[in-house]
Amino acid sequence: MKSAMIIPLMLYVLITGCDLQKKDVTGEVTPRNYSINKTNAYNNLFLDSMAVEKFITGQHLNDTIASAMRSFYNARNFQFTWFAGNGLTEQALGFRSLYDYSKDSSDKNKALENRLDALMIEDSLVVAATDPVFIKTELQLTQRLINYFIATYQDKNIRIRQLEQLIPIQKTTVLQLADSVLANNNRDTKRYDAAHTAYHLMKQQLQQYREIAGKGGWDSLLLTSKKFKKGDQDPIIAHFKKRLSVTGELKDQDTSGTFNEPLENAVKTFQQQHGYTSDGVITPALAAEMNVPVLARIQQLLINMERMRWMPDQPAGKLILVNIPEFMLHAAEGNNKAFDMEVVVGKEGHSTTMFSGKLNQIVFSPNWNIPASIVRKEILPAIDRNKNYLQQNNMEVTGERNGLPVIRQLPGRKNALGKVKFLFPNSFNIYFHDTPAKGLFNKDNRAYSHGCIRLADPVKMASWLLEDNTRWTAEKIDSAINLTKEKYVKLEHPVPVLITYYTAWVDEKDMLQFRKDIYGHDSKLAARMFY
Repeated sequence: MKSAMIIPLMLYVLITGCDLQKKDVTGEVTPRNYSINKTNAYNNLFLDSMAVEKFITGQHLNDTIASAMRSFYNARNFQFTWFAGNGLTEQALGFRSLYDYSKDSSDKNKALENRLDALMIEDSLVVAATDPVFIKTELQLTQRLINYFIATYQDKNIRIRQLEQLIPIQKTTVLQLADSVLANNNRDTKRYDAAHTAYHLMKQQLQQYREIAGKGGWDSLLLTSKKFKKGDQDPIIAHFKKRLSVTGELKDQDTSGTFNEPLENAVKTFQQQHGYTSDGVITPALAAEMNVPVLARIQQLLINMERMRWMPDQPAGKLILVNIPEFMLHAAEGNNKAFDMEVVVGKEGHSTTMFSGKLNQIVFSPNWNIPASIVRKEILPAIDRNKNYLQQNNMEVTGERNGLPVIRQLPGRKNALGKVKFLFPNSFNIYFHDTPAKGLFNKDNRAYSHGCIRLADPVKMASWLLEDNTRWTAEKIDSAINLTKEKYVKLEHPVPVLITYYTAWVDEKDMLQFRKDIYGHDSKLAARMFY
């Protein structure tokens, strides 16, 4: 994934087409948009307008902030921005990550941070539009967004009122939004495209897929349980050729039923674009991937462009980015790639979350302090079946909490964390770690963990993080990963970590990439964005 994919907040101008050269008029407030209702609104919760006024008065907001808040909610007809009926919106998670990444800890409202921490880890949240806690949190986050926007863009001639378009307001159709994005070609858009290659490349792909849609897309394939490889003969092979010629993987115009070398190469390209092992074999799963309609692919592009709004500017130093649907970690220093690494992420029910943090500690030869949920659901039943289970797995009981034994696994070859873990404090107690289950990295779909992120080559990560520390030679690292007790190493310069969820992007080879929506985030966002 290109590091240039990290896009700043001002991306909304590409959707709205607003003239950024105009100045705000003091006290100007957008009239309330009464055409927005529960049928066509992006959100399903609405505020009482008096709640906004009460907040403005109670917080003693200055005229600029007060006018911005009134204008912001008028444009939305007082839809909630940061909450839906079942919890925090994806935009709330995105802004939280952006804000945490961009600001010092001293710049935070601690009570709000604690409230967000509690809300983000809640599994079954039900949000009531009249609940004063949710209302206060909603309005505090909007105030924070306005302050952030002013601080970030006050010298860039961007009007504060453009915040009104930062978060979707009203549902539309996929093609209407695509056409709006592609038709927006004013001076500011061209300047932005020139400065942000990744978005520009995505827009080019959107243009190509919109043209394909205008020509009727591609025909549905008749799916079978058979596999097809080079040398096979079958009438359906001609349909595979036609399908891959539409999106450009196959340049050859051959329409025979022979699986030839050009088709094999085209299949390998398609596999590379969709996260499959590039072996040139058409499996039923790959055929189903080819069968995804063009409209669904356009929707996927638009959803991921929406996510780009909440990515911070690229730092000058080291950066670690994990893209969950890609099952990959990308390490970079400025514009230079350091390495890519396969990862295993959370399986269904243990979904690795989108957030940012600062990697500040390495733990060699770690203990695994087993979470209470795993003790209850997995360890205790195993002990019931085998009284020697703890001893056989190098585990020990260190105490008791809430009626459950506190259990840890000691360093060693069976340790679930492997030989090293990497800490970046966050609300979810998620970290990077080694694993003894190396075979998982050979799979295309690598969603297997309990939520933490397993690294294919943690020694490479440790060496990279410590490369400027002359005391940590390769020999010392090798010794540290084979100790019988934990050894903590604090990094002198913590490294930013971004956990992202992109199911579509353009890679460093200018190849459009698609991945499966493994946690259903695309589906949830699409249900709110589109009719």
